[in-house]
Amino acid sequence: MKAAVFAAGVRERLLSLEGLFLLILLVTIILRFYFLDLKLYHHDEAIHAWFSYKLLTEGAYIYDPMYHGPLRYYVTAGMFALLGDSDLVGRLVPALLGTLLVLLVYPIYKLGYLDKKQTLVAALFLAVSPNMVYFSRFLRDDPFIIFFTMVLLVALLYYFERGQMRYALLAGTVIGLGISTMENMPIIVLIFGAYLLYAVWARKVRLPAHWIRDLALGALVAFGIMAAFYSSFGAHPELITTWWLRAIEHWTSMHQMQRLGGPPYFYILLFILYELPILILAIVGFLQFIDIPGAVSRWREKREGHGERLETTEGAESVDEEPPAVTAPPARQTPGWKDRLREILSGEGEIRPIDRQKEFMRFAIFWMLLSMAVYAYIGEKVPWLILHQLLPMIFVAVYMMTTKKAVIAVAASIFLIAMTFHVAFTPADINEPIVQVQNSEDLREVFAKIDAADKVAIATDNYWPLPWYYRGENASKLAYYSQKVSESTIYGGDFDVVITHDADTYPALDGYVKETYRLNYWFSYEENKDRLLEYYFLRDGKMGSRNLEIFSRVPAGAAA
Repeated sequence: MKAAVFAAGVRERLLSLEGLFLLILLVTIILRFYFLDLKLYHHDEAIHAWFSYKLLTEGAYIYDPMYHGPLRYYVTAGMFALLGDSDLVGRLVPALLGTLLVLLVYPIYKLGYLDKKQTLVAALFLAVSPNMVYFSRFLRDDPFIIFFTMVLLVALLYYFERGQMRYALLAGTVIGLGISTMENMPIIVLIFGAYLLYAVWARKVRLPAHWIRDLALGALVAFGIMAAFYSSFGAHPELITTWWLRAIEHWTSMHQMQRLGGPPYFYILLFILYELPILILAIVGFLQFIDIPGAVSRWREKREGHGERLETTEGAESVDEEPPAVTAPPARQTPGWKDRLREILSGEGEIRPIDRQKEFMRFAIFWMLLSMAVYAYIGEKVPWLILHQLLPMIFVAVYMMTTKKAVIAVAASIFLIAMTFHVAFTPADINEPIVQVQNSEDLREVFAKIDAADKVAIATDNYWPLPWYYRGENASKLAYYSQKVSESTIYGGDFDVVITHDADTYPALDGYVKETYRLNYWFSYEENKDRLLEYYFLRDGKMGSRNLEIFSRVPAGAAA
């Protein structure tokens, strides 16, 4: 009897919201941390890790907008100092932030903005989404920004719920940290701020009594954090007032140049490739929210009612009858906009009752549509920017999450999980747009040749990620020429291995054998445009790539 009661209690706890949420969190942890260094660093990851290593070993860092904000470098350098410099350690913080992102859904539920089904499905989508998993295992800025975005959202919800200064300070902190990470954080702040202004003006939220003090202190914290990081903690004080101008100039030029351009619907294609169930459910959720059939029905009822009233009035006029006089109650004086503004700023006036879940969905739709519009417009199209559109889309996708829709969502997650394992856990080069310019697994063979050599010539400017993988004492065996040099230079240098780019190389080198390896690779639209439907299901076909030619010296006495 006791065993049965105990088993029933355990089952009840496991199937409770908290039990299922913890199970989803466990899945999140596994997907983020399992075999975190399975793939070689992406081109950008290697550069970020290298700058972090330089910061750790030489104390050298100055903000360059080409490589985004300083926070990631300081955090990664700190991790290297604690746990050693390696691919795995460099990815630990992004993986941790990707895990905490799922955890932050729970406080939104506790405030009543999500119900139980919405909370579990949103957490599940965040846990297994191919883009969320892939880029949580990735040393870039975007996992930081997505995490700061969620913390900002939670902080604002709690601030307007409880009016406590600590939540304003938390909001200021994550804004400062976010802007110190990447230049797109102001986009998020503006979207959130625009909706907040609407909610306050529409009397859906009330400004707390000490909101001016809290706003000033939050802004002070934000600007203090930015000043510290962008000045390299005082080493470059001139950047305190100029870093934002440099950022605007650089990214405006990148937008105009469209160095990595694409059509406005670029991210829609990525959603179809990797997040199709979330995209479909978001469309359904949006249509349910705007309730087109209900709006049409209300319009018809209003029109029919107007027609009936018109007929009644016409009938009364035909017999020279006047409708009975009705004494209307005195009209309530509608305050002017100045009075209304005064009431809002002073925290006075009535607050309209709201349906929290519906209002949160209104905000999520606003957030999603504006984000998609902004990134459709921005000329720089790169796969990781999908995260900033995917996050609000997940919340839209869980609107009106009935039991039937929840079952469909869980079943559809099989697609997401399959894609996640394909893009994040395939130990080989994959023909996917998500990789952009991922460094090839072929490089492991190149590394083996370098490891076996005493002297290596790098006769090309296409050499990343070699500075990262051959740092410190290992760097001494590599001579970087950054271009093709004369054959006499190669022979005179007595190199065991010579590395060139296949577009600018030597036909042959006496005493060396030549082999070609892929340096990095990307999905090639041109190679697959005539078989897109077939590619969607098979994910095969040709890839674009940069290739290295490796000249290895033939040992004395061996046949060339």
